[in-house]
Formats: sequence, structure tokens, C-alpha cells
Amino acid sequence: MKACDDNIRKTLALALEMITLADQGDAEREDTGCGIIYGIMRDCGYKLQQMAEKEKSKHIAKGWWKENR
Repeated sequence: MKACDDNIRKTLALALEMITLADQGDAEREDTGCGIIYGIMRDCGYKLQQMAEKEKSKHIAKGWWKENR
């Protein structure tokens, strides 16, 4: 796997971790300040995920992307 593809794969994993933590944190929060933090984290996670998926698609179209075997 090319290093650039591995970095996209890691970015997708990180974005999912951010979204998951934001959901958990939001469910367990006790004040609005934390809600703002988790809302921003969720938004950023989804934005990163969207951008990384677009880059992955470009790499697939170029024939660069190889599934991890």
C-alpha cells in the first residue's frame, strides 16, 4: 500500500473515532460547554470523513488504491 493511501485510511479511522467520541461525550455531558465541544468534534469528524472519502475515490480512479490484504 502506498503511504498516501495508508494516511487516508488512518484519517478515515480517526474521523470515525472523533464521531464516536462526540456521540459518547454528548450523551454523558453535564453542561452546555461540553455540548459545544462535542458538537464541534462531531462536525469536524464528519467533514474529515467526507474529504478523505473524496480523496480515496480519486486514488481509486487513478488505480493507486489497493485494498489491504
